[in-house]
Amino acid sequence: MRDFLELLAAREPAPGGGAVAAVTGALAAGLVAMAARFSDARFPAAANVARQADELRARAAALADQDAAAYGAVLGAYRLPRDGDGAQRRDRITAALHRAATVPLEIVEIAAQVAGLAAGLAGRGNPNLRGDTIAAAHLAEASARSAAALVDINVRLGRLPEELSRRAAAAVAAAQSAAAQASAAPP
Repeated sequence: MRDFLELLAAREPAPGGGAVAAVTGALAAGLVAMAARFSDARFPAAANVARQADELRARAAALADQDAAAYGAVLGAYRLPRDGDGAQRRDRITAALHRAATVPLEIVEIAAQVAGLAAGLAGRGNPNLRGDTIAAAHLAEASARSAAALVDINVRLGRLPEELSRRAAAAVAAAQSAAAQASAAPP
């Protein structure tokens, strides 16, 4: 963790916001998995929730590296020479921006799923871990909101299909709703 934080603070363009959103989503999923494992006595679906959270945690963690690579590809495409009519350069930039939008979109969608798992566990899981479950829901919401902002930026820059931003917005709304539900769940 210390190495990641040092790398994040360095004067380098990546890792950046997308990687942090992915790691935040992975941390939220880890909290859900842990809380579920302590909830099996009172919540029959706890083992399934833990398994799902573990899968989402692994996917989100892998996206941290993919986001850094996608952003690096954008920077590389912008550095291409402006030869001829520039069509090849523009195509490379658009393709790189598309990848730089789809990686955080996947982060948003994973975060929404994590928030949903947290909300489902908050009122039924181990009451001693309710705070961890609520924290997980709010971290997942923050992950979703942060990654959605990156989707929107890349959609605008690349003049990409607005459907990407709409999908991100829908996932953010789901994460927000789940976080509110987790907070309101009875102890």
